[in-house]
Amino acid sequence: MSRSTRVRVGAVGYLNARPLVYGLERSARFDVRYDVPSECARLLHDDAIDIGLIPSIEYLRGGPYAIVPDLAIASRGPVASVLLYVTRPIDHVRSIAMDTSSRTSVALARVLCARLFKIQPVIDARGPDLPDMLSRCDAALIIGDHALFLDPRSVRLQPHVSVDAGRWNDAAPFALPADAGAETPIQAIDLGDAWTRMTGLPFVYAFWAGRPGVLTAQDVAALKRARDEGIRRPDELARQYLADTPERQALGAEYLRDKIKYHFGDEERAGLEAFYRYAVEAGVVPATRELQFFEAQT
Repeated sequence: MSRSTRVRVGAVGYLNARPLVYGLERSARFDVRYDVPSECARLLHDDAIDIGLIPSIEYLRGGPYAIVPDLAIASRGPVASVLLYVTRPIDHVRSIAMDTSSRTSVALARVLCARLFKIQPVIDARGPDLPDMLSRCDAALIIGDHALFLDPRSVRLQPHVSVDAGRWNDAAPFALPADAGAETPIQAIDLGDAWTRMTGLPFVYAFWAGRPGVLTAQDVAALKRARDEGIRRPDELARQYLADTPERQALGAEYLRDKIKYHFGDEERAGLEAFYRYAVEAGVVPATRELQFFEAQT
């Protein structure tokens, strides 16, 4: 792709992606649109965009793609925006409603069910409506801004929903905190935390990817500069994105500053490759693939 051609960029509309796109909308080189993660993946698979901030599992479902080096949405430990809400201890969960806006988080949940939680739940794809999801299933996966700003104490379950709150502290493959169940009959398991407990590695949720040749080394450098500028401005980005309340702005800035990591180094690569192996073992994808990267400036 020549430097005179605009690069069609599919970005995720959630708060956690804002540092990666800082200033790109003002660039004459990049034409940015925003969607949920699953739609970014679909657009890239359909050649409707040149690069997409795609769920990491989608690297194995399309392409072949190249990855923009050293850029990712990742976490080490609790992430606060990929949460599995449960109405009973995890080893008693028999069904999970999965947020349809996500693909990597769904794959991560399936991997953790197989390897850590030791359960084989029925999966039901649903929109991110927690009361509706828990009216149909024992647990619900919620991601992104919906998870970050959801207060489970405000959730009103439908009358027919059965809650097994009396057994929260039984021995289980993944124990909840000692005071779990004290304030609300539903509890949240942070899947970023669960992954790092299981592997000791970071988890990579998304990265920039596109077909080889669509980015120059100068484009890669521009994307890195956007990231570097963005991560220095968590308070500014939270204020711009969350214009409603100071409380949300403070939470959003803390989330950007402390929970999300934006580099793709050796440990992130090891975590991603482990995730791909486990996803194959769990039947999420048929095969893994060697990671390929765009050329960066030296």
